[in-house]
Amino acid sequence: MKILKIILGGIVGLIALALIVALFVKKEYAVEREIVINKPKQEVFDFIKLIKNQDLYSVWNRRYPNKTTDYKGTDGTVGFVYAWNDKESVGEQEITKITDGERIDMALRFKVPFEANDKAYMTTEALADGKTKVKWGFNGAMKYPMNLMLLFFNMEDMLGKDLEKGLADLKVVLEK
Repeated sequence: MKILKIILGGIVGLIALALIVALFVKKEYAVEREIVINKPKQEVFDFIKLIKNQDLYSVWNRRYPNKTTDYKGTDGTVGFVYAWNDKESVGEQEITKITDGERIDMALRFKVPFEANDKAYMTTEALADGKTKVKWGFNGAMKYPMNLMLLFFNMEDMLGKDLEKGLADLKVVLEK
């Protein structure tokens, strides 16, 4: 009985320690990547503002080829919603703001495998010789005590690799 109390006390102590540590762990994360595409800025922007086009370059959109999708509104305009449903991933992406030729902001609402509300954006910047710098970024937060996971998952690496791959694929698609 005494050993059981010691083990139980140790478990309670570990849980308490984890909860205390979570109080001091950051809750927010931000990841951004960029690439230069050999196309004029407006042409690039007109392509990326259409959320359905992400099926051609987004790692996440292509990860679940058997997903069902639903669309509400007019693609490329504020309020457009792209929803997906697969056994492993359920959620939606909504265009929340567009600054024509410059930036598109999106809200991401995940339901499966976990609930989360994040923000994503893409920007375009004209460079010399008809080239365009495209930035793609994500901002999110994990509520207490789930923010403890940020100690073990490097969001910069995890999301960054997918953003880099997506941007590289976007470059291939647009430079064909």
